[in-house]
Amino acid sequence: MNLFDLLQRTPVPVPWAEADKIPWHDPDFSRRMLREHLSQAHDAASRRTTIIEEHVEWIQREILHNRSSRVLDLGCGPGLYSSRLAQRGHTCVGIDFSPASIEYAREVAHAQQLACDYRLGDVRLAEYGASYELAMFIFGELNVFRPKDAQRILRKAHAALNEGGRLLLEVSTFADVQRQGHQRSTWYTLDQGLFSDRPHAVLFESFWDEAQAVAIERFYIIDAETAEVTPHSISTQAYTDEQYRTLVQAAGFSDITFYPSLIGQPDERQKDLIAIVASK
Repeated sequence: MNLFDLLQRTPVPVPWAEADKIPWHDPDFSRRMLREHLSQAHDAASRRTTIIEEHVEWIQREILHNRSSRVLDLGCGPGLYSSRLAQRGHTCVGIDFSPASIEYAREVAHAQQLACDYRLGDVRLAEYGASYELAMFIFGELNVFRPKDAQRILRKAHAALNEGGRLLLEVSTFADVQRQGHQRSTWYTLDQGLFSDRPHAVLFESFWDEAQAVAIERFYIIDAETAEVTPHSISTQAYTDEQYRTLVQAAGFSDITFYPSLIGQPDERQKDLIAIVASK
C-alpha cells in the first residue's frame, strides 16, 4: 500500500472486512507485543503483576474453591495467569496465536517446572482437549471475534469441560466498545513501537457501526524511510448484558453470574471490563 492507496481508502469500513484481527501471529509483531505484555508501565496489553496476582487469588478462591483443577486458558498470551495458577497446584493448558508469547510461556513453565502445556494456535480452530474444571477467556478478547466465531469458541469450551465445570469470561461493556468507535482521528510519530521497529508515523481513525454495534479501528503505519504504508484494522463487537447472557446460554451454559471485575467487586482501575461465570 502507498500514500495514494491511503487517500483512496474506503471512507467507512465494514466490520471485519479489512482484517479479522491485528496480526498477532506475525513473528515480528508478536515479539513487539510480548514486550508490551511484560511491561510494568501500563495495563494495555496485559495487566501489571500486582493486578494479575489479585485476579488469580480471586479465581483460586471463588471459581476453583482452592481445589486442584485442570484449567484451559484461551488466548493465554505469555501465560501470566496460567503460570500463577500452576504455581498454586493447578494443571493448565494455554492456547494463543502469538508465537513469541507461547515461546515465553513455555520457557517460564520449563524453568519453574510448572504443569503447563502451551500450544500455538487459533482458538477458533485449535483442539482444546477435554476434562477441564475451568475454561477461561479474559481481557476482552472474546469481543474481537465475529459473533459466529465467538459462539463457536464458547461451544468448544463447553465441550471441553467436565460436567459441573465453569466458564470464566472477562468481556468489554457495551459503553466501552461504543467509546472505541467514537475516538477522534489522530496521528503521531515513533522511532519504534508496536507496529514497527523503524521510525514511522501512525495514522489512526475509528468508526461506530450502529446497526451491528461494532467499533472499527484503523491504523496506517507509514515507514519514514520508504513511505510504504501498512494498514491494520480491528473490529470489536459490543454486547449488552442480556446479549452476553443469550450468547453464553446458546453455547449450553447455565447458572450465569455477572461480576463487576475479576476481583468480584467494582475496580476503578479497569471499569470497562466485566466478568461472567457460568456452569456446564
